[in-house]
Parts: sequence; C-alpha cells; structure tokens
Amino acid sequence: MADFGLYAYQEEVVERALQGENIIIWLPTGGGKTRAAVYVAKRHLETTPNAKVVVLVNKVHLVDQHHTKEFKPYLRHNYALVPVSGESEEKDFFGKVVRDNDVIICTAQILYNALTNTEETKHVELSDITLLIIDECHHTNKESVYNKVMGCYVDKKLKKERPLPQILGLTASPGTGGAKTLEKAVEHVLQICANLDSAIVSTKNYAPELKKKVPRPVKTFDVVAPRPKDPLGDHLKWMMQLIHEFMVLPSDFNLRECGTQEYEADVVILEQRGVRQGNRQLAECARHLRQYNDALLINDTLRMMDAYRSLNEFYNTKSTIDGTDLFLVGLFQEHQVKLRKLAGDSRYENPKMFKLESVLLEQFGQSVQSRGILFSKTRRSTHCLHDWVGTNKALQEAGIKAAILTGAGNGITYMTQNEQADTIRRFRQGSLNLLISTSVAEEGLDIPECNLVVRYGLLTNEIAQQQASGRARAIDSKYSVVAQKGGREERREHINEYLEELTGEAIAKVQEMSPQKFRIKITELQKEAVICRKLAESRIAEKRSRHTAASVQLLCRNCFKSVASGSDLRLLENAHYVIVNPDFKRHYKVGGQVCLDRTFEDWEPGCTISCNNGSCNKDWGFEMKYKKRALLPNLAIKHFALQTPDGRLTVKKWKDVTFTVEHFSFVEYCDDNFPDLLD
Repeated sequence: MADFGLYAYQEEVVERALQGENIIIWLPTGGGKTRAAVYVAKRHLETTPNAKVVVLVNKVHLVDQHHTKEFKPYLRHNYALVPVSGESEEKDFFGKVVRDNDVIICTAQILYNALTNTEETKHVELSDITLLIIDECHHTNKESVYNKVMGCYVDKKLKKERPLPQILGLTASPGTGGAKTLEKAVEHVLQICANLDSAIVSTKNYAPELKKKVPRPVKTFDVVAPRPKDPLGDHLKWMMQLIHEFMVLPSDFNLRECGTQEYEADVVILEQRGVRQGNRQLAECARHLRQYNDALLINDTLRMMDAYRSLNEFYNTKSTIDGTDLFLVGLFQEHQVKLRKLAGDSRYENPKMFKLESVLLEQFGQSVQSRGILFSKTRRSTHCLHDWVGTNKALQEAGIKAAILTGAGNGITYMTQNEQADTIRRFRQGSLNLLISTSVAEEGLDIPECNLVVRYGLLTNEIAQQQASGRARAIDSKYSVVAQKGGREERREHINEYLEELTGEAIAKVQEMSPQKFRIKITELQKEAVICRKLAESRIAEKRSRHTAASVQLLCRNCFKSVASGSDLRLLENAHYVIVNPDFKRHYKVGGQVCLDRTFEDWEPGCTISCNNGSCNKDWGFEMKYKKRALLPNLAIKHFALQTPDGRLTVKKWKDVTFTVEHFSFVEYCDDNFPDLLD
C-alpha cells in the first residue's frame, strides 16, 4: 500500500473491503475516500477472475472528474476504463460498453436504466459486475436512483440469486435522516447500511493522523443585529395585505407570517386549491403572493435592489386575462416608483451585506493569497452576490476575483458542464479566488484547498454543513456563518453541530454491534424495505387505474382552458410525455429555440411552447423532433391541471397522474400522420 501513497488511516478503512466484505467508508471531506476506493478497485482487478468494476456517481460532472483525476492515473496502463454519462454516446449501447471494459464510471441513472432495459446492447445484469463502488452513498435512501439500483441488489440477495457484486460505499457523513435522538439516529444509520448491504467503517487507530491530514477550520458566527427599520419590507407586506383582502381568503385557511418559508408553503397550497376549485382569482393571487414573499426573502438576505428587481422581472412578463390580473398588475405598477425609491435608499440597506463584506475583507487583501467559497441558497442569489462583489469598490481593491458555480442544467441561471469545468480550472490556477456557489460545490467536486468558507443565508442539514466545512482544508482556515443574531440560520447551524455529534455517536453504536446481531437487523430491514416497495408499487398501479385516459382533460393551469385529452398523451422512451394528436397544435404558439448542453440518440429539442388562449402565454414545455420526422409537444405536467370524473386536481410530476399513459409507437404515429410512408 505504501507504493500507492495511502495514509495509515486509509489502509485501516480499506482492510475489510480488501477481504471481499461489503463496506461503507466513512471519512471526512478531504480525507481521501476516493483514493482509497481506487486502491480497492486496483487490488480487486488484480485478484478477481473476470473482474468488472462499476463506479457510480450522483452528478454528471463527477463522471469525468473521477475518471480523469482519480481512476485513470492509477489503472490506465493495465485496464480499460470508460466514463459514461447521459451526455456520452456510450450510454446508447451501455451493455456492450460494460462487456468491453474493466472499469466503468457512470451516473447511477445510466446503470439503473441498463438493469431495467431489455435490449441486448443496453442491458446489464448485476451479476456482470464484481465490484460496485457508490460515491456519496448517503444518498442511498427513499426514492433515490442509488436506492433503486440497490433495491435490485437486495431483491436478488433475499431470493439467494448469485453472483452479486461486492459493494463499496463512500461518504463524508450518513447524517441522522432528520432524527433528533440517538435511538432514531442509530435506526437511520442501520437503514443506510441495510440499503447498501454493508457495514460502516472508520479509522479507530489513526484518528490523530486523520485530524492532522484534514484539519478542522476555525468556526465563527458572524452575526448582526436585526434591521432597525425596513421600509421596503414593510411596504411589500402592506401590498400583500391588499391582495389578501382582494382575493377573499377561505374562512378555514390561515396564512402564516409573510417573508418566511412557511408562508411560501401556505400560498403554494392556496394556489393548488384555487386551481382545483376553478377559482382563478384565488389561484392567481396566490401565485403573485409567492413572488412578493420571494422578494421579502431576498430583501432579508441580499440587497434591497435585488428584491425589487425580482418582483419587477416577474411583472415584466405578466399579461392580463381578466379583472384579477388587472388588479394585481395595476397594484404593482401603481407602487413601482415608490418601491424602486425605497430599494435605492442606502440608509436601510441589509446589515448582513456589510457583515459579509467585512468577513471577506478580513481574509482577502493585496498581501494575502486567499482562496474561498461563498455558499448561498439559490442560483438567483449567487448571481446577485456576484454582481455585488463586482460592483463593490472595497472588495475589488482587495483583489477579489469572483465567479459563479451552480448546478448543470438548462436555462439562463444554469451552467453547462463545460462552464463548470472552466470555472473550477480558473479557480485552481488562481485567476479566480472566490467561488460563489450553490450546494453543487459542497459535495464531490474536485476543488482545491480553501482558507475561507462562508455560509450565507442558508438553512440546510448537518450533511451539507459538514461537506461545506470540509472545503476549508488549508492550515488556519476559517468557516464563517453570516446570519442575523438569533435568526433561523444561526439556530439551524447550532442544531447541525449537535446532529453532527449525534451522527458520530450513532455510527459508534452501530459499529459496536456484534456481527451476528448487525446481520440479523440488516436482513430484517431489507425484508421490510422490499415489502414497502411492493406496497408502493401496488398503490401506484391502483392510482394509475383510477381513471381512463379518455376521461381526463388537461387544462392550462393559468387560464383553465381545456386543451387536450389524456388519451392524446404518449410516454416516449420512458421519460417524455408527448401529445400525438395533431389538433393540439392550434392551442399553442412557439417561442425561442431550446438549447441543451448534450445530444440524444433519437431526438433533438425544438422551440418552447406556450398557451395561445388570448393573452395567457403560460409556458407548457417544448417541441421535440423524434427520429427527424415526428414533431411532438413535450409537456411539463406542473403547467397543467387535470379535470377528472372525480373533480379537478394538480400534480407535481407525471408519475402522480391518475390514469395510464400508453407508450409511444413511432410506427403508429407515422401510420396516422404520414400514411404514404408505409404504403
């Protein structure tokens, strides 16, 4: 192991894995979990006949990172390695890729698709794999794709179907799963162990070496007193009260305090109720109130002008359908000048911003080579903070060169994978010294050592807190929590400290169990999980047969116009819900071209589509061109209501609809729309 450069604590935690046991390695961020996994993979390949190693990650950008920086340098000379994600062509013949390579690094979804796909070139059996490495394995719970993969494993294990791969999980913290007591935290850790069919190991003999290798940063609570006066917030709340009075709040419904997450949850429920009751006034007022509440939350965290702009952007896109819209849009327009004036009054600026400025200035300066990450909650907040850093004279004079790092995806506020990689490269090279990031930088990304981590306006769990803290790995580094004194963020951070200790205690309790008692408990939990999965599947099947597709109508969620029947829908490639009725085209208008940061085997995106009923303009989804022939509207169910024989309802995801959607047939589609092609 010395040749491989492992520390003694790493050698200790891989010992049982080298003997073929299923193991979860628990080491802090920066402790070298992945390097230890590479060593286990190397030894496994050397000692196991017909070895096949699959490494699962939970985010696309980690596929290339693990391949290029971790596994390839140590294994490329003797073994065939391949990275596969939804963006690579190899996913389309994944079964063959697995057969032809020794080490496959892929997203969990790719493997799960292969396990459930019957096409020979795409299908993979768990028995084809001899070692399955699961990165950030604490995500193996509930409905996660990791748990779906391991659900297949557990099913086979309980049926005594062999062979099955050895499991190696990696985590910086399994967390407590929301538990606040030791007993419940132990149950959670045992459940993670059961889901992964693995024991959890940590260093016992070399804890001082680990502590030296991964020093904990100095933690400070940089708190500020509440704003003495908040005229912008007060005016927004007064406007919200006018909307409350206009919409006639149901007598059985009480809204909680404005400017809180609880209020947001209330108005989401209120909007759903309005849609279900066909009460557009209630639904539309609730939508607008959510935007006002967002502005209050932004005002509490960022600059007053950021709050104003968020509301202004919303109203710039609004059109009027009826008297409700006239009132709501008119209210904003009537007070727009006043709001802008209040937002520009520096006497009442957010004190948290001044505290954040002082924290950054303490660490950055002309003579100090600092590198930091500023964590914030939303993509919008990272953009606002980046704008603030770029326009703040003191921060610019201190030499701060900042960039945004957010999750990969589609849309203006998302980053492409290439943009992510370029930002991290510039940060590593030193042309950037501050990343303003969402949670994407907490977990997994290969980001160099930082001497400052700031958590700003965040309410997260103990796992996210530990991972963010673990980013401050330089000597004498600082971990700062900028928050209002006695506020939610400060309270949550203290709770997370307790939960971090509780996690350690729970793991210790699990590790103290005798092997026999541990195995009995794990098997019991696995059997319970199988029963729960089957019950859930039967409930879904029962829900899906509640109505016939033809008896359900899709209504635009904004104007309530009926635009399609459930029987017009088809499920394409088990992922896309498309309309095959050509008459549907008269209900929508097309917008700009959709650009995605990846290509697909059989389809390409077309233009966005929106409701063309009067001035509704509700976004619905986008057109997709399938096999260069079929132009299919691809719908997002969150933009629609469902009119069923039992009344109107709303669902967040397609899996929750109350009817069965038939699978798309390209032959049938061509037969109906291009009959001459098949003559």
